[in-house]
Amino acid sequence: MTEQLKKAMNERHTVRKFDGTSLSDSEKSTLRSRVDELNQKYDLSIVLLESEKTPVNFIGKVVLGGAGVNTYFVLAADDREGIDEVLGYAGSDLCLYAQMNGLNTWWMAGTFNRKYVETQVRGKKIVSIIAVGHGQTQGVPHKSKDKDQVSSYTGEAPEWFENGVAAALLAPTALNKQDFHISGEGRKVSLTYKNGPMSGIDKGIVKHHFELGAGLENFEWV
Repeated sequence: MTEQLKKAMNERHTVRKFDGTSLSDSEKSTLRSRVDELNQKYDLSIVLLESEKTPVNFIGKVVLGGAGVNTYFVLAADDREGIDEVLGYAGSDLCLYAQMNGLNTWWMAGTFNRKYVETQVRGKKIVSIIAVGHGQTQGVPHKSKDKDQVSSYTGEAPEWFENGVAAALLAPTALNKQDFHISGEGRKVSLTYKNGPMSGIDKGIVKHHFELGAGLENFEWV
């Protein structure tokens, strides 16, 4: 599974226009099984929803051109310290899992109709939704920073660290700012993220990507 997720990480790109067709029963079942696993593992309340009414807000529709969105993950949980990061981590897993299964995704942290979505999932903190479906295209790679702009290592960086940073640079972050820094020394790695409204979510996404690229057996977070 890890190798499949790593392959999906390289193939995944943001897609904002979907063909509007519904997911098959098999596709929905596959995604919901993964949602159930993540909810149980991390004590979350993520759901996969279908809706005739688009969850995309004015900015998403007019400025970004979002279209055809009718199925989406709602990243939700009981509010607690650090929950944005946990939901970002789980959401990253769902994006790659969807890609593995021939689907496309779009993180919609600031471009969804929050009032409407909150009527569908009540009593939980909702940090974002992720549109999922059949894209009109496969998307394109985003502009990326150089690894030296986002990382540092004391001494000569081992291959696993370099691989982890390369994977982190593939992570979708708010406005593609990549406002993170990864530091390493020996087997110890730390991740910091510039404060902002989406920083907790982004930190979870970047952490998930780094772990896939570096391999958890090679390091520990500090």
